[in-house]
Amino acid sequence: MSARIVVVVGAKGGVGATSIAIELMESAPSTAPRIIVDADLTGRRTIGFWYDATGDLDIVRAPGSPAVARKKGLTIVEFTRVYEDGFELQAAKVESDVARFPFGANVIVDAPQPFAAVVRPFISNATAIVMVTEPSLLGSSAAHSMLSAMERFGFPRDRIGLVLNNPRGVHDLGSDEVAKALKVKVIADLPLNTDRTYARTFKTFVAAVAAYPSVEDIPNLRQSTARPLGDRRDGPRSYPVTVPAPLAPPPKPLPETPIAGATAAVVAAPATAGPSIPELTPALPIAAPPSMSIANERLKTELHGVMMRKIDFFSAARAHTDAGTMKDLRSQLETIASEFLAAQISITSAEDASRIAREVIEEALGFGPLESLLHDPNVTEIMVNGAKRIYVERHGRIEHTEKQFVDNNQLRLVIERIIAPLGRRLDESSPMVDARMADGSRVNAIIEPVSVDGPTLTIRRFGTRRFTIDDLIKIGAITPPIVDLIRASIEARLNIIFSGGTGSGKTTLLNAFSSFIPHSDRIVTIEDTAELKLNQAHVVRLEARPPNLEGKGEISIRDLVRNALRMRPDRIIVGECRGGEALDMLQAMNTGHEGSMTTLHANSARDALARIETMVMMAGFDLPMRAIREQISSAVDVIVQVSRLRDGSRRLVSICEVVGMEGDVISTQELIRYQEDGIDPKGNVVGNFQACGVQPEFLKRFGELGIQFDPVLFNTLGPIAPKAPSWLR
Repeated sequence: MSARIVVVVGAKGGVGATSIAIELMESAPSTAPRIIVDADLTGRRTIGFWYDATGDLDIVRAPGSPAVARKKGLTIVEFTRVYEDGFELQAAKVESDVARFPFGANVIVDAPQPFAAVVRPFISNATAIVMVTEPSLLGSSAAHSMLSAMERFGFPRDRIGLVLNNPRGVHDLGSDEVAKALKVKVIADLPLNTDRTYARTFKTFVAAVAAYPSVEDIPNLRQSTARPLGDRRDGPRSYPVTVPAPLAPPPKPLPETPIAGATAAVVAAPATAGPSIPELTPALPIAAPPSMSIANERLKTELHGVMMRKIDFFSAARAHTDAGTMKDLRSQLETIASEFLAAQISITSAEDASRIAREVIEEALGFGPLESLLHDPNVTEIMVNGAKRIYVERHGRIEHTEKQFVDNNQLRLVIERIIAPLGRRLDESSPMVDARMADGSRVNAIIEPVSVDGPTLTIRRFGTRRFTIDDLIKIGAITPPIVDLIRASIEARLNIIFSGGTGSGKTTLLNAFSSFIPHSDRIVTIEDTAELKLNQAHVVRLEARPPNLEGKGEISIRDLVRNALRMRPDRIIVGECRGGEALDMLQAMNTGHEGSMTTLHANSARDALARIETMVMMAGFDLPMRAIREQISSAVDVIVQVSRLRDGSRRLVSICEVVGMEGDVISTQELIRYQEDGIDPKGNVVGNFQACGVQPEFLKRFGELGIQFDPVLFNTLGPIAPKAPSWLR
């Protein structure tokens, strides 16, 4: 074989095999042709996204054949674009393509865990097979199963090297323990990729791979004649020996050599440089029964294998975009788990069986440790700061959870599962994404290099039932007199801005008060991420769209606001003003679309007006400041301020009226204020709503339109000393 092929395979999911394959490719010298093969048959397209080559691959793709594209000085071969492509791919076609690889090329193959027939041309010609696992009981058990299967298929033992990838930074087992239990040499024990020793250790790993000699292909690679993996009905089980024992000193590390020189050896390594790898023999059965933890980990591995053989993967590919399919698939997995665990005599507790089934299903199908949090109705926010730190917000308070991801690779996989059905991308060229999940929850994800300490994920959840006015009154966020005031303002078609900080409840309050909009009005809602749920029948919902992979096709909030003016709306509701759309919103409010509403981020009513000024200037028009302020004062009638208090509760804290211009400044007056009185013994904020001693000017409009409202409200809320109107400069 003219090319040197290194096959990288993960013993189980989430151990970072793909990342290692990419790093090996990046380490290869550019003096020889470089080829990286994505043999993943599930259609995840990780390597194509990493090198920003998905568009190039799709252009040259032919049915039933791997797609080949050139990008960044290397050749990228991709087996499948979607799961269904795997059914058309033929091993003969792959074998003919492998035969045409250029002489001396360095080929790295990211192989699937269960080797498919189409991967066999690479396996039979491989210089080395690098198996990646984690230094844990589950990882070593998975590696033992795969090593045993590879032996039955006739893989030469001297071509297999084990890599322990340890992104968690904590060893459950030492590398010497794993090597002794599996009877195979560990050629690399990689630490956390942020560890200062990582680069040196990876360099040693590259040298170990380079030391494998070039050999002839394997013409007699055979099908397995042994019983299927996971079938344990006839005969006793065997477990790998994982009990620590006195061991010989570990082998000395390979000498440190420059990466370029080390990988150059991959092109032409001397025949005597191969590492000495012990004979791979089946793990010895232990006399005593395994511990409960080892047995449970083994059961998880076997149950996962049973599920892999029985579930409908085509349905799994659609599961996260179809709620019905997801429900059916989960039910199918629960049935498989129940039948499997019921036949296990080592399971004596229903709680253990339930826990094992739940954990395996979450890892195989769901969102890992986030799965239970997404089903907890009390969790309103999920914040993931790297693999080991997961926080949630319950009842307005942030708390740390004990849940963890295995590593950053598993976290990246979960993020990809979340955003893939949403049509969004997340890679080095586009490291941030903001999108809406199928249930309405808003998801934001950031990865390296922007997120320094690893992937960060934030999910703001929205309940299936919208908050009503009665709900807000019950929790003390508002009071009936205040509801009456805002109800009358909406019926009088006053333009209202709901202002507050992040997570203060602006959208929730706007959503609740929108119930007072007459059902005869035509409403157009415009949002960056659709969150509003109006009860009216005549509602048109518009949502902004980000650019596609080529940076084209973006539709901004501003585009939608301008388009909404041509849709004959009675009221326009903008979910949140963030930029130049504020100018278009003001013009809409001033040109016959009274009664419109929007939200924006600000800490007070005065700050809200200042933010509107800034956002109008972001529209790109060189307008005088006085003209901008005149537009604001004539368009905005009421500012409702919302805040999250010290105890985590959300409350309406102020209602201000914009009364016009006085000189070059906007004149406002506060009508209602929430006055804090302190903290009760339970840690809750106590206080009351008070009138500020002034009567709003829009009372005249209430009278002209015949809207029922009792102005005695402004005299009975417990008035405090009135203050002069506040001025915004």
